[in-house]
Amino acid sequence: MTADVHRLEYGKQEIVYRVVRRPRATLEIAVEPDASVVVAAPMDAPLEAIEAKLKKRAAWVMRQQRYFSQFLPRTPERRYIAGETHLYLGRQYRLKVVLHVQETVKLLRGFIVVQTHRPNRAEITRELVDTWYRQRAHIKFPERLEACLGRFPNSETFRPKGLIIRQIKQRWGSMSPSGRLLLNLRLIQAPVDAIDYVITHELCHMAEPHHGPAFFELLEKVMPDWERRKHRLERAMA
Repeated sequence: MTADVHRLEYGKQEIVYRVVRRPRATLEIAVEPDASVVVAAPMDAPLEAIEAKLKKRAAWVMRQQRYFSQFLPRTPERRYIAGETHLYLGRQYRLKVVLHVQETVKLLRGFIVVQTHRPNRAEITRELVDTWYRQRAHIKFPERLEACLGRFPNSETFRPKGLIIRQIKQRWGSMSPSGRLLLNLRLIQAPVDAIDYVITHELCHMAEPHHGPAFFELLEKVMPDWERRKHRLERAMA
């Protein structure tokens, strides 16, 4: 996989975008939460074809960039020290680091309590919290997937062939051409209705691979309030 940066003039505006080449058959344009633009392209796609597709979608790209820009700058990276706030399922919890012979993490009366015999090692606290988030995600995401599948008629035709949970920098989720659902581990910090939005959005791609009118017609049908949920997701996770 390779990536390079290009610029496209659109009226008086300029769109800076990254091209990521992958072994795929079609072009896909995405505007990420940091307002950056990424084009996933086949390995042999000429730059002229990529620019032509981007020009057709330029108005949409700029609308998306304006939407995400309202949430910038995003929250600084956490330092994993006592008293810092962290999110779980949309609620804020204070981090409490306690000296203990065992290393565990648990929720207790508004706190994420980290028990560790190395309480002054922030990197150890981070590893423990990240592991706890991952464990919770592997429980919660399959539950929400089942709930979201229930929104669709003939739900089994929308069932993905697999669920992958991974820490990724940009997207909240994606659906691979082979039907595998990828969810960002960070979603475990988001409100449940926002998690459901991401999952439902990606399940719609089982029937409609691209963000065309048919895709949004399906999304609107199965989740009429998707725009409110999307806004809540970006606001909560900014």
